[in-house]
Amino acid sequence: MILNVSQIRLGISRCLLGDQVRYDGGHRRNAFLVEVLGNVVEWVPVCPEVEAGFGTPREPMRLVRGPRDPRLVTISTNRDLTRPLKDFSRCKNTLLGALDLSGYVFKKNSPSCGIEQVPVYNRSGRVTPNGIGLFARSFQEHFPLIPITDEDRLTDQELRDNFLERVFCYHRWKTLARGPVTRKAVVEFHTLHKYLLLAHSRRHYQQLGRLLASADRDRPKDLIERYGILFMKAVAVTATVRKHVHVLQHILGRFKDRLGAQEKAELAGVIGDYHRGRTPLIVPLTLIKHYVQIFDIGYIRDQVYLNPHPKELVLRNHV
Repeated sequence: MILNVSQIRLGISRCLLGDQVRYDGGHRRNAFLVEVLGNVVEWVPVCPEVEAGFGTPREPMRLVRGPRDPRLVTISTNRDLTRPLKDFSRCKNTLLGALDLSGYVFKKNSPSCGIEQVPVYNRSGRVTPNGIGLFARSFQEHFPLIPITDEDRLTDQELRDNFLERVFCYHRWKTLARGPVTRKAVVEFHTLHKYLLLAHSRRHYQQLGRLLASADRDRPKDLIERYGILFMKAVAVTATVRKHVHVLQHILGRFKDRLGAQEKAELAGVIGDYHRGRTPLIVPLTLIKHYVQIFDIGYIRDQVYLNPHPKELVLRNHV
């Protein structure tokens, strides 16, 4: 499946791009986001606190009261800024909806942008680290399927790979949904994502298969919507080494009538090395893609699993 990455837009907290918009006039520039990911996506920068009119520099703020309905309050003057930020969030999400985002990178721990474990203070000053930033919460409520993360999670290579894989999966699904949707197109999409889905969740893959088996019951637009919800749930499940090995062995079986004994042993060997943590996933995948080119096995060649994201991102290189 051809992926035009120039069309992919991701929202991002402006400070992560190096813009000096934090409360103290500083920034939190992230090199990976700017210098690597920025080469293959279009960033849509947002700073809720600046755009809501709080200015830079500004008095620092924090979340207070219970985590289910926290208030955004300035630390020194105790001004409650909850209403203006919530009003801004509603308006901004309407605008973002028109930009067709495929993901969002938020600033960790921010009372406006943190996606988890944001400190929440009660009246006695006791901290409970289980809040969500007000803008981040509003965004998730408006766009429940769009993949999100923060800059701290991106330091973990496995979490980084998973987030970016979900971003490109979401983009492909939305591209499909924008076109002239037919049941045949949805089935073809499912077929191309077979191995990728199996690497995440066999249970969801089977559920998607059952959904398509009864596709005649739904209008195409309803079908693609139901498929997309379940599809994004599937790829949100972590792909493990064991599940990758199962998929790789399945692909190996497809070569059984094409490879000689020595070639089979070589491919089985690198799969085994990956299983034992001696080599990254990219090694058996590279060898598989080599054999796919030689023997022109279209069904495997077209699988998104082999190329789920641009090679410039250098993913799947960790054990």
